[in-house]
Amino acid sequence: MKLKELRQAKGMTRVQLSKAIDVRVRTIAPWENGESDIFLKTAIMLSTYFNVTLDEFISL
Repeated sequence: MKLKELRQAKGMTRVQLSKAIDVRVRTIAPWENGESDIFLKTAIMLSTYFNVTLDEFISL
């Protein structure tokens, strides 16, 4: 599942997600659009936050 789909499935805005995971809101859009890579540590945190396996998360 893609980050944007996970975020929207939870009914969250980018602002809400940025606050929840403590990153700048301007960082999220490039991740969602595939314009920037996510560090492994952040990918692990996001997969935990969205309650999906890391495998599911990185299999975009």
